[in-house]
Amino acid sequence: MAAVPNKIMTWQMVQPTSKNKETGEVIPGKLEKKELPVPELKAGEVLVEVAGCGVCHTDLGYFYDGVPTVSKPPLALGHEIAGTVVAGDAAWMGKEVIIPAVMPCRQCILCKTGRGNRCLAQKMPGNSLAMYGGFSSHIPVPSIDLCEVKNRGNVPLAHLAVVADAATTPYQAAKRADLQPGDNVIVIGITGGVGQYMGQTAKALGAKTVIGIARNQEKLDRALKFGADFVINSTGKDAGAVSKEFRALCKSKDLPGTGWKIFEVTGAKPGQELALTLLSFTGKLIVVGFGLAKTEYAIGRLMAFDAEIIGTWGCLPEYYPIVLDMVLSKKINIEAFVETRPMSTIAATFDEAHRTSPSRRIVLTPDF
Repeated sequence: MAAVPNKIMTWQMVQPTSKNKETGEVIPGKLEKKELPVPELKAGEVLVEVAGCGVCHTDLGYFYDGVPTVSKPPLALGHEIAGTVVAGDAAWMGKEVIIPAVMPCRQCILCKTGRGNRCLAQKMPGNSLAMYGGFSSHIPVPSIDLCEVKNRGNVPLAHLAVVADAATTPYQAAKRADLQPGDNVIVIGITGGVGQYMGQTAKALGAKTVIGIARNQEKLDRALKFGADFVINSTGKDAGAVSKEFRALCKSKDLPGTGWKIFEVTGAKPGQELALTLLSFTGKLIVVGFGLAKTEYAIGRLMAFDAEIIGTWGCLPEYYPIVLDMVLSKKINIEAFVETRPMSTIAATFDEAHRTSPSRRIVLTPDF
């Protein structure tokens, strides 16, 4: 069993990227290595030695795009975490765990009515959990929400960090969509960090047809091996052109024109506009990706189409064991979509991922 540390090493966002309002000059953000004392653990808390933490689009939003965090900088980012319990609650000592990206209070009306994934008092590593995030050597968290990892075989524990968000957020989205066996699904942004698992999750839950839409043909070809039945390359096409291509595909493959469940995963305005264009009779649009753009829509169309637009956030900790089992039983493939790098590369990795969406989810492993 790993020893209890006498300090916690962490990479902190001491300053997010910003813009000078007068000159328009971009002021680069700063990430610095810091040393923190090990906190005194409260009853029901544990200290987890981090095996790996995934680099999520949300982290980049905090660092580059002005998305606010609950706890203000300096703050260690990172909410996609797997590791081993080294102190605290005796029942968890030595166990390998996944830490949910959002941990509900379990006391409020939302928690008590099954909506704890959007609990307003929830704790989120790398956002509201004081100074502590996943880009660290260790992190203190409540034990009640932990997902124990058992029988992982030859799957590296660090790789399972993606279960904390990228692989569980799609499951919550599928639940919100009331996805049923035989449903027909569109995933806009199927090649992204969450989208690649959205397609796989939909198929694993029994979707009859999954159509993936994105702009990278190489990644689209890969999606055909992992969940997607058909793909559409949206490069250089407006929403109308993609919609026309979608209708032609439906006609040629004898697919229905109604009742599609559309998962918008990009969070980008073009993706949102496309999703709203594709939303038709008795369809459901599930908004998974976060973005700051405003998108115009004739809301009366929802009445005319008897359609729905649904938002979804995070994933209930109760669902984590289900998703973990889907991963370990190979119903969802993560190995083809994960790469690890030393945590000391965090600045370069952030820059690279911000400029170009990586082909695999990058998980940073501590090397302090």
